Amino acid sequence: MDAPPPEEDCLPFIRIAGYLESMQLNAPRILEADLENGFLLLSDLGSEQFLGRLESAPEEAGSLYGDAIDALLILQRRGAAYQALLPPYDETLLRFELSLFRDWLCGTHLELSFSDDDERRWQACCDVLVDNAMRQPQVFVHRDYHSRNLMVMEKDNPGILDFQDAVEGPFTYDLVSLLKDCYISWPADDVRQWALVYYRKLSAATRELVDEQQFCRYFELMGVQRQLKAAGIFCRLNHRDGKAAYLDEIPRTLNYIVEIGSRYEELEFLIPLIAERVLPAWRGAE
Repeated sequence: MDAPPPEEDCLPFIRIAGYLESMQLNAPRILEADLENGFLLLSDLGSEQFLGRLESAPEEAGSLYGDAIDALLILQRRGAAYQALLPPYDETLLRFELSLFRDWLCGTHLELSFSDDDERRWQACCDVLVDNAMRQPQVFVHRDYHSRNLMVMEKDNPGILDFQDAVEGPFTYDLVSLLKDCYISWPADDVRQWALVYYRKLSAATRELVDEQQFCRYFELMGVQRQLKAAGIFCRLNHRDGKAAYLDEIPRTLNYIVEIGSRYEELEFLIPLIAERVLPAWRGAE
């Protein structure tokens, strides 16, 4: 890995890799480190991402997601010993991430104007999403647990990459990153069933604290926060970093929100914003 300082800091990667190794999860092992020059020699997890296998062999989705859910549960259970050492996924960070959608997608990319009333109602939606995240059981969160960061392995599947931004945060965050992936989508019924596989493998104490109905609400509203953040980041990657390819993922990412919106009165501003203003403007800008 080549992560030249001062632009990159290898220490979080090295530290989290150590935590994952102690949990016996399949992540790169640090073989040698040259921190002065930003070089790491890592064990090899191959070259086949979950995304490629899911696209070429969709019939394997149940098995692959089953392995990824089992690894996620290990991360959360064994990661309890380390989560207090991680930065908190706190209100400040959650609100900053939501602002990426407002500032980069609506503002910079589409040049949509918000009236004072729009702004008030947008902030009310943000309040709902932040409250949903903060009320959840807090666990070790990978923060980018999806098909491009999971590698297909013959043994100890999956291989786990890109974990350096781990935080202590909501227990549904990584699950929704996995199942409502910005890079590949599945029928809503499949997503729900996979989510319930995870729920039913939680400890009895957690399931007593969070019933199935509450879990589904946590999961779906966490997805809205994640998808707004991701759509904003994709626009930022285009405008700030010249990475235009990420724009192709935005309609899929935002459609997840439109699909669930009718179930949540609290999102009565957000759903029309996306369905009637953002997506039509997006199509018009293509």
